Amino acid sequence: MKARKPYIYEAIITFLFLILVMGTGIAKFEADPHIPMLIGAAFAALMALRLGYKWRDIEQGMIEGITQALQSVMILAIIGVLIGVWLLSGVVPAMIYYGLNILKPSIFLVATLLICSITSLATGTSWGTAGTIGIALMGVAKGLGIPAPIAAGAIISGAYFGDKISPLSDTTNLAPAMAGTDVFTHVKFMVKSNAITYIITIIVYLMVGFRFAGKSVDLSAITKIQNGLAESFNLSPILLLPPIVVIILVAKKMPAIPGIFIGVILGMIFAPIFQGANLGDILSAGFSGYVSETGVEAVDELLTAGGLENMMYSISLTIIAMMFGGIMEKTGQLEVIVNALLKRIKSVGGLVALTTATSITSNITMPEQYISIVVPGRMYAKAYKDKGLHPKTLSNVLESAGTLTSPLVPWNTCGAFLYNVLGVSAIAYGKWAIMNYLTPIVVIILGFIGSKLVIAKIEDDPGTVVETSH
Repeated sequence: MKARKPYIYEAIITFLFLILVMGTGIAKFEADPHIPMLIGAAFAALMALRLGYKWRDIEQGMIEGITQALQSVMILAIIGVLIGVWLLSGVVPAMIYYGLNILKPSIFLVATLLICSITSLATGTSWGTAGTIGIALMGVAKGLGIPAPIAAGAIISGAYFGDKISPLSDTTNLAPAMAGTDVFTHVKFMVKSNAITYIITIIVYLMVGFRFAGKSVDLSAITKIQNGLAESFNLSPILLLPPIVVIILVAKKMPAIPGIFIGVILGMIFAPIFQGANLGDILSAGFSGYVSETGVEAVDELLTAGGLENMMYSISLTIIAMMFGGIMEKTGQLEVIVNALLKRIKSVGGLVALTTATSITSNITMPEQYISIVVPGRMYAKAYKDKGLHPKTLSNVLESAGTLTSPLVPWNTCGAFLYNVLGVSAIAYGKWAIMNYLTPIVVIILGFIGSKLVIAKIEDDPGTVVETSH
């Protein structure tokens, strides 16, 4: 029996099944997305068998899908080592410690935005930032008389902005993996359009913050965190050198893997010099991660992280997601859905808007930010390539819509987590999370006017395109 092209209803059934199993598993049973995604891949394989594909073809599709993400898997592995070593050496604690010095009552909301941006950039985790520094800042806001939803909005805006531009973040690595470029190219391109939204966000928070200027404030929670860091680490501005070097290497267009590994080496050198760590400590932190024992709960929760072992969550999800995507591409199920959606889309701006809408819909129906990057990423990668667009155009849209809108959905894993740690619902803080909802709007507008801030051609930067098979 010769394999045939799928009918549109067959491909839709596969996606509806994925939506059902993901939505039920995550929203109802609070399961991690891995097994629901694996079940979705199994269903896609069954549909492929119905279409007449042999198992070896289906398996080859999965292998091809995984192969497309191998560069990002390698980067994720090295970043796991980097985080563990940078925590042990005091690099990340130094970034947080000096970042907290900018907190001033007169500009509390802007300072909160900046502090959470720095912390999330340093750690690569929006959840970790909101669940530690964010909680302390909520206490400060209460002392100032700033409404909780406004403070939560500033915390979330900063945490997700820092996460979005941090090469240490799993979603920041996942987006270019799905689109077909490298993480450094992705980050550099994102900064351009995000700068507009960030400046608008700062202006709004400054205007709102003037209402609370001049009030006395209890900074004891913040001081406790700083004291915990100072007592447990030998801090010095010199410890800021590794991230500065990595940033310079990015600017000089060094490939991601050697650029990140140089950061690892600098961390290994600084660990014995500043913290008295030995080789065994360094190797352990690189593999298992760093375990913080400062005695300050917020500090320990934030700094117990990193390591190759702990990065396996993201690596395994990437592999499983690409198994699903590989089957969908190999059997044409992805193609028929995308063709149906693209039938009325003629302009690049329309493609950007469609991608944004798909990511937001994914956050609502399959409530997990990883999936809002994976599914639209594999759906539209070929469409962007066919229009001569650089993959960083797609990866920017995926993060702007997928990552940033996830906390705005109350039943999304991000919205539920933030409600638990900050005590404010997504409905309440939503309008104050300015960075999160304004960014996709700005990206769509810039897309329709053809701005180079969000639209890049392959011919302008061909060396940063990762070849993928379709």
